Amino acid sequence: MAQTSAPPVIGIIGGSGIYDLDGLTSKEWRKVTTPFGDPSDELLHGELNGQKMVFLPRHGRGHKRSPSDLNYRANICALKMAGVTEILSLSACGSLKQELPPGTFVIVDQFIDRTFARVKSFFEPGLVAHVSMAHPVCGRLGDRVAAAADSLKIPYVRGGIYLTMEGPQFSTLAESNLYRSWGCHVIGMTNMPEAKLAREAELCYATIAMVTDYDCWHEGHDAVTVDEVVRVLLANAGKARDLVKAVTPTLSDRAHVCDKGCHHALDSAIITAPEARDAAIIKKLAPIVGRLFPS
Repeated sequence: MAQTSAPPVIGIIGGSGIYDLDGLTSKEWRKVTTPFGDPSDELLHGELNGQKMVFLPRHGRGHKRSPSDLNYRANICALKMAGVTEILSLSACGSLKQELPPGTFVIVDQFIDRTFARVKSFFEPGLVAHVSMAHPVCGRLGDRVAAAADSLKIPYVRGGIYLTMEGPQFSTLAESNLYRSWGCHVIGMTNMPEAKLAREAELCYATIAMVTDYDCWHEGHDAVTVDEVVRVLLANAGKARDLVKAVTPTLSDRAHVCDKGCHHALDSAIITAPEARDAAIIKKLAPIVGRLFPS
């Protein structure tokens, strides 16, 4: 298991259209099985200018899995088991704001979780924990991503609310207008419970939401179609790869644990009394809680 005081290992979760990470050296796809089953695909290990990287295509190469079918626990656990300490999540999304046209990147800082068919925690009866999600992403990572986007002149917005819907269908017009009335900025299907699980796994996490379309609220645009989404998605994918290459060197200088508290999120989260804790559950959760329960 990674020691978070050691040099960082950067994990990249590639969203729709991003099934590989070019520019890596010493590339090797490795199969990982976790206590929660198999992740979406093998993990691509490599280095980028000397920085260790691990890439996971969220939907599998070729986009084989829908958002509701993803094993989110296995995905995050596999990255943790691979030594990852910070995650950059790349996600296609729809825009709920006129001022966020297709092609804009949003460095998300808040989420509203409207999913209902997904397992959302590593913890089980016998070991209960409640992590704070008031600030669900790592501001340190967000700042570095914003600086890299500035350097590349990629149009972006720093901060925004990502509404996670269950899918796999797109929104109804009524739903789209409801989410706009809540002040949400973008809508997608994948970042919850991903962000919650990253926090439980004590990993720094940041979302780069890449706008592919106006959601169906927009009267000047046709209803969302897969063809239109894919066209913009492919253009965004190139920018996202450039952004990863630009931001990675700026994440290599962390000498100690994250100053935002990400790497110690479980310090005050476990509520089950010591005498009531299930040893079998603790063993199963070893990749996640091993720092607190060393064998």
